[in-house]
Amino acid sequence: MTTRKVLLATLGHVDHGKTSLLDKIRRTVVTAGEAGGITQAIGVSIIPIETIKKICGSLLDSMKGKLTVPGLLAIDTPGHAAFTSLRKRGGSLADIAILVIDINEGFKPQTIESMEILRSHKVPFVVAANKIDLQRGWKYDQKKNLIQNINELDYQSQGDFEKKMYDIVGKFGEHGIQAERFDRVQDYTKQIAIVPISAHSGQGIPELLMVLTGLAQKYLEKKLEIEAEGDAKGTILEVKEEQGLGMTLDTIIYNGRLKVGDTLVIGSLDEPFTVKVRALLEPAELTEMREKKSKFKNVKEVIAATGVKIAAPGLDKAVAGMPIRACSGKPEEIEALKEEVQQEIGEVISDESEEQGVMIKADTIGGLEALQTLLKEKNIPISSSFLGDVSKKDLSHLESLKEADEFTGVLLGFNIKVPADLDEIIKAKNLKLITHDVIYKTIEDYEKYVESLKQQIELKEFTSLVRPCKFAVLKGYTFRQSNPAIVGVEIEIGKIKSGDPIMNISGKKISSVKSMKDGQESVSVGEQGKQLAMAMEGVTVGRQVNEGDFLYADIPEEHFKKLKELKKHLSKMELEVLKEVAEIKRRDNPVWGVG
Repeated sequence: MTTRKVLLATLGHVDHGKTSLLDKIRRTVVTAGEAGGITQAIGVSIIPIETIKKICGSLLDSMKGKLTVPGLLAIDTPGHAAFTSLRKRGGSLADIAILVIDINEGFKPQTIESMEILRSHKVPFVVAANKIDLQRGWKYDQKKNLIQNINELDYQSQGDFEKKMYDIVGKFGEHGIQAERFDRVQDYTKQIAIVPISAHSGQGIPELLMVLTGLAQKYLEKKLEIEAEGDAKGTILEVKEEQGLGMTLDTIIYNGRLKVGDTLVIGSLDEPFTVKVRALLEPAELTEMREKKSKFKNVKEVIAATGVKIAAPGLDKAVAGMPIRACSGKPEEIEALKEEVQQEIGEVISDESEEQGVMIKADTIGGLEALQTLLKEKNIPISSSFLGDVSKKDLSHLESLKEADEFTGVLLGFNIKVPADLDEIIKAKNLKLITHDVIYKTIEDYEKYVESLKQQIELKEFTSLVRPCKFAVLKGYTFRQSNPAIVGVEIEIGKIKSGDPIMNISGKKISSVKSMKDGQESVSVGEQGKQLAMAMEGVTVGRQVNEGDFLYADIPEEHFKKLKELKKHLSKMELEVLKEVAEIKRRDNPVWGVG
């Protein structure tokens, strides 16, 4: 057993400084006199513990005892899309993450997205509150540490800084997460540490590296133990074409040893396939992986944990986020690994549809898994989960799901396209598709859709009920005494419909609404404040009904119980009338409408 480096991911909103932070850590290394202290591997920058010690200096004195973590592997491809590709069975490949937040802008959609993904993958993280140097009155003495610099700010600047810090703390609180400035954290298992930094000046970076190393040392030691001599296990970070090499895989190898000539078993959408490793490539010294003209050097083998570009014939079917396994190529080994890989993929991709539940699609297996995890947390059932853009087949399947249940008969997509030629089918069949390039927005919109659907169904049911209504029979407006009686009425409170039963002030049913007229126009609903001519069956004015009487809609007991459930749709005055009706009814039957 050996201890590998800590795999570190950076996430956060666009333009909040993720790339600048990694770049600054690299440059800090060089200025610390450690030229070559960071080595580039595909998709990762390797930062040895000696380099971290040099940058942090005396800050690490607080960590009593010997540092045993061998350093960091900082993932060079920042952003949640790369993060979701960083997966292995049972969770995320990243051990720890930095969530970068612009202290001046605070939380943004992708901040929440990143936080939710980290939380769903149970990845511990530290917050880098970036761009402190842009704050008014900010001063920076390079000879002093971050806290000393903060304490020496003038009263006004310190106040502004604290307010921005606590805005971030408050936002985390709204999402059920306790956070605090790193020097005030009392329990790292319960609180997220916020380290103020400037990716521009480098201020706070020693403190950030100190907190990351300390957390890794204390909580991740067991997780970092690996088999360095066994066959490699890894994950595809990116599939891309390189001039002169054809299709290549940028991979993270998190366990074992990978050699030129090894057989690779690669997970795919259909079934795992195998390729022979033709070349392993690492960037040449001091080249930047994101530059198009990066130069590579051939290596014979790599040992975990690291990043490497793999060149091999037959990589066309490869997909980001898929697992890879290396072996010597014996048929029985290949079969066993294919089964292992297929099982791992089967836990995420399921085309065998359940009869009920939402359909989910994403562009990568990691994105699909993140969407799945967040939906399961909210107890939202899933009928099928698959990769790729929306297809005609998806729509016909969605139609049958919608017939089974309108609430879950929805397609939720992350980072996928809906081809324009499918728009007509979607409109004609009134299908519901919700897609975003931010996962939590997809889920948020789905929850809003469910809520509005519930409201629609409730309102439909609500309109069929006899609603609370109190109205007065106007004096001097008897148009007909009986067969049917037609009188002028004023709707005092609520609404009444044609067909609704009518009771008197004693609670006795006396009639029902045959019809109503507003002037010459027939109306089916009498609204509050209206004066109408109302026709009533089976009563005679002067006997059962008198001018000046107050009458009520005679609410059936079952309707009354339902109205109590749907009371949010009733006005305050209607609720008062509902109470009056219950009191009148309970004079004869004390348990009317109870239970």
